[in-house]
Amino acid sequence: MDISPLDDDHFMRQALIEAQKAFEMDEVPVGAVIVCNQKIIARAHNFTERLHDFTAHAEMQAFTSASEYLGSKYLNNCIMYVTLEPCIMCAGASFWTRVGRIVFGAPDEKRGYQRLKENILHPSTEIKGGVLKDDCAELLKAFFASKR
Repeated sequence: MDISPLDDDHFMRQALIEAQKAFEMDEVPVGAVIVCNQKIIARAHNFTERLHDFTAHAEMQAFTSASEYLGSKYLNNCIMYVTLEPCIMCAGASFWTRVGRIVFGAPDEKRGYQRLKENILHPSTEIKGGVLKDDCAELLKAFFASKR
């Protein structure tokens, strides 16, 4: 049996490193990485507070960085790993990037895109949730507990 060390857990751990950076900057701790051909081409975390920009979510930052790296607005051969289920805005942006696959950690029952009755992802985008969900959720819980 051939087991690759570069599996979903590996890349989600990389997204968690980004989320930890956000936590340390007093941003909501969400991190994302975008992978193409088993190589991380973009790393990002939330920057909404620092930039005073409500659109500066980890996913949006990662999309911009990956598109710049590839020289293309389409990410159909890429996988985005994100520690929290994308919100409606980020899921909508993923539609336009045509990202090939989205892997997320913790579900977001309040603001996640899955609350919608219809799928807003691109029809060719595959989705997988729950990867390292406890680790992802724990960081978010710790952040919001520190705010109370």
